[in-house]
Amino acid sequence: MNLNLTTATRYGLNVLAALGLSVALYLGRSIFIPLTIAGLLAAILWPAASGLHRRIQMPWFVACSLVIGLLVLVVLLMVAVVALSVPQILNDLPNPNDEGSMTAFYQRLRGQFDRALPFGAEQVLPKDPNQSGVYLELKKFFQGEQITNLLLSLSGQGLGLLTEAVLVLFILLFLLVEGQMLADKIRAIFGPAADVQRQVSAAFREMAESVRNYLVWRTIVNIGLGVLLGAVYRVCGLKQPVLWALLTVILCYIPYLGTIAAGVMPTLDALLNVDPLVAFGLLVFYVIVVTVEGYIIVPWVMGRGMDLNATTVLISCLFWYLVWGTAGLFLAMPLMAAIKAICLQVPGWEAFGHLMGSEPANSEDVVKLSVMNQPAGSGSVNGEAAKPAPRPTADATTPTA
Repeated sequence: MNLNLTTATRYGLNVLAALGLSVALYLGRSIFIPLTIAGLLAAILWPAASGLHRRIQMPWFVACSLVIGLLVLVVLLMVAVVALSVPQILNDLPNPNDEGSMTAFYQRLRGQFDRALPFGAEQVLPKDPNQSGVYLELKKFFQGEQITNLLLSLSGQGLGLLTEAVLVLFILLFLLVEGQMLADKIRAIFGPAADVQRQVSAAFREMAESVRNYLVWRTIVNIGLGVLLGAVYRVCGLKQPVLWALLTVILCYIPYLGTIAAGVMPTLDALLNVDPLVAFGLLVFYVIVVTVEGYIIVPWVMGRGMDLNATTVLISCLFWYLVWGTAGLFLAMPLMAAIKAICLQVPGWEAFGHLMGSEPANSEDVVKLSVMNQPAGSGSVNGEAAKPAPRPTADATTPTA
């Protein structure tokens, strides 16, 4: 069925399709989030399972189970670090039933701010705790139901994460065990033609390699960043250097926002427990390190093909946070890497793939976009703009006026 659609109609249909897809992703987030996480993990673990299966002749199911077991071991180690750090943090908090403990905590807090602020802390934190709104709010928070509700909420979220993690592990096992069969069936959906099969295979391969390349190198860079910052935090005398280093490794998967959040807690730790000058020095050092990491190390190890421009990164983070919440922030970058790889492999979509990258624009992208937006029957043939007919020239056989 050949419809003569105008450019405005095409744009309208594309917008409606995008809105429908967004609503479907939002309503089905309880299904799509575990499936997406399992798919990304499968792209990372597939080479390891294949290596065990080929090199040491390990059964495929055993190889898949082994790599998943190693993944679970790493996650349990991270959970153990957090679990051991939480009691230490709670011990540093004041006892809500002891007035002296609350007063000592306030005076220590006031002393640190008095050294940090050039005009002193008297205007912000009065010497008498009973005249300080901050002290009264802290006392109300620790003695009231707010902290109890907060702990109950965190416990409920932890239980939900545990349930979702078990679901992800089951989906991951099925994807690894039946991955080749599923890939063959997906290719068969697009038709039996050899050219189409090759294009689908190339798109799948490029998508998997792009996601794997991004996640593996992002993980290596984050671990290096965490080790470096953790060593600096320990030298500076922070109370929880390992926890803040682990937090850096996790939060730096979120571009920009996660990097900023990872530097807040170590700075507060140094400000409250060490020295304001140390906190300021740590903040400056952290900004320098993450700037070098973001603008030099990451583009160098990942290559320009994996580089996304800042506008694409911010819009993708906002979009995926809107539809999937906090999980969308962590999944935004690998999803955009996969979408960019697919666009670069599908004929006619290359311009959109280049649009998401940070490389300079070229005239071919502009031509492709203009051709794709032309309505049917507007003078284009086979995707090429129609050229005007040559003007007839007078010769011996052409009568002249």
